[in-house]
Amino acid sequence: MRRLLGLVPPGTLAVGAGLALLGLASYVHLAVAGHSLTEADYSSLSVLWSIVFTLGIGVFMPVEQEVARVVAARRTQGLPPGPVLARGAALATGVLALMVVVVLAAHGPLTDRLFEGDGAMVWVLVGSLAAMAVAYTTRGVLSGLQLFPWYGGQLGVDGGLRIGMVAVLGLTGVTSPLWYGLVLVIAPLAGVLLTLPPVLRAVGSGPPVAWRALLRGLGLLTASSLLSQVVVNVGVINVRLLDPDDVTTAGALLSALVLVRIPLFVFASLQASLLPGLATAASTGDLTAFHSLLRRALGIVTALGVLGAVGAIALGPWLVGVLFDAAGVLGHGDFAWLAAATLAYLWAMVLGQALLALDRHRAQAVAWLVGVAALVAVTLAPVAVALRVELAYTVGSVVTAATMAVLLRARPRPLPAPTRPLDAVATGVSGGIR
Repeated sequence: MRRLLGLVPPGTLAVGAGLALLGLASYVHLAVAGHSLTEADYSSLSVLWSIVFTLGIGVFMPVEQEVARVVAARRTQGLPPGPVLARGAALATGVLALMVVVVLAAHGPLTDRLFEGDGAMVWVLVGSLAAMAVAYTTRGVLSGLQLFPWYGGQLGVDGGLRIGMVAVLGLTGVTSPLWYGLVLVIAPLAGVLLTLPPVLRAVGSGPPVAWRALLRGLGLLTASSLLSQVVVNVGVINVRLLDPDDVTTAGALLSALVLVRIPLFVFASLQASLLPGLATAASTGDLTAFHSLLRRALGIVTALGVLGAVGAIALGPWLVGVLFDAAGVLGHGDFAWLAAATLAYLWAMVLGQALLALDRHRAQAVAWLVGVAALVAVTLAPVAVALRVELAYTVGSVVTAATMAVLLRARPRPLPAPTRPLDAVATGVSGGIR
């Protein structure tokens, strides 16, 4: 066991445990809501869920990663993280303010087309994005300081509270989507508050952090993160945009996506050690080790994807009805497309890590942009709405992975000494469900 623990970066198990509980909370949350809400209300919650995790993960996870990088670098110099936290909080606040302005400006259309005329859901959307901004910024400090038990604890508190809160809502017969949406506001904020002491104790003061140190590469990282979330989450939103009267398919599609994306949670544990391993091999010019690790990672995610696909295709239509009380509008063929898309998405995630290890952030962003362009093209095709969004997810993921593979064919150049800490846990997983 001790040898096994030595194979993974510090904190992987603590963070993995927190991620596991948070992932379980997502399933419980949607399952209880699916059994408690009408189809129209569950559709509204599904759209809220998709927007929150598309924008929240897409925009604020890069902030977490950059804050963690700079905090870790200062830690090696004996400098406190206070100035980094101040800059990171200012950055997250600015981005959040811009998003809130856009959301409130579109309050009317969002209410009418996506939330069945319930304007309160728009305010829940704003609150959820604010909660994610706070959570991801503080996690960056915890990660950079290698306080991984506290990091995993924040994830665990968030997940545990979600489970407890939705259980109470279900047992007391609450049938308003507003309350199920508010869980996405209250739980992460409580997690932040309960894990704030170590952040406050470590803050301190010290030399200011130049904006350039925090913003270096952030634009490309944010573009890749946001575009990857669009690929995996936008289908539910597109169902309502393409056919606002269809309140059944959006909820059923989110339930189906939650099932077929189970392999993405498993990938999170692999991702924790994949990027540091690839980056180490690339920086030392060991191309044999680089390609060997990349092949092994692709083999593992392929096995995960195929295994998940078999179960989803065989049992998916039955499981979404039993677990989420979703309408039986999706059949085995629909799950086949979604499973194929998830497999291709896993390939893209691995290949994207390889590009990052080679310091090719621009190439990764370009690949996701090409994939989103393909997704948009398919979404505009004149076919049935459900099939259209399923094909769009599949084509977008396949095109992204293929583009990354082409870009990686260029012989990796040995890099100078790594510019990013290689022993930090890579906490982000683009499953769109956190």
